[in-house]
Amino acid sequence: MRTEIITAGNIGRAAEIIRAGGLVAVPTETVYGLAANGLDSAAVEQVYAVKGRPEVKPLSLMVHGAGAMARCWIEVPPQAESLARDFWPGPLTIIAESDPGIPEIVRAGGNTVGLRCPDHPLTLELLEKCGVPLAVPSANPSGKPSPKTAQDVLGYFDGKIDAVIDGGECGIGTESTIITLAEKPFKI
Repeated sequence: MRTEIITAGNIGRAAEIIRAGGLVAVPTETVYGLAANGLDSAAVEQVYAVKGRPEVKPLSLMVHGAGAMARCWIEVPPQAESLARDFWPGPLTIIAESDPGIPEIVRAGGNTVGLRCPDHPLTLELLEKCGVPLAVPSANPSGKPSPKTAQDVLGYFDGKIDAVIDGGECGIGTESTIITLAEKPFKI
């Protein structure tokens, strides 16, 4: 298999791959991520396998906006709504108690899940076209530097994932800030 390179005019193709259970590397404002349908356990298993990531480490979900919180969490903390209003789209992952419909493999057996709304137009378009949350860790083998370009991703995973959306170079270059609202006091 050769990894397909997808550009701005063809995001629908990436959505097809995601809906079919495939893996697509996506650009964000931080680093490139390796995306799979976050509601498809088999697709999420592929993410762990390709990355060499231990399944005891949970994955966060990328969502199109704050409206997805009610779908992914048992209850939406009011603080989460405030944080999303002020910082989404952007490099902030918010953790709260997971809805039981989120696959156990995403949560690594725990009872929480992190949500993030990325600030990149192509990935936001993909999220809108897919209509599902995406399980998205960074698009690198565990322990290797996080990729900032589509070419970096191909250097790691060409032939091992279905596609990469070439959205140019990521501006920030480090992963998002994480805050948990699942325990008090809240922790960053």
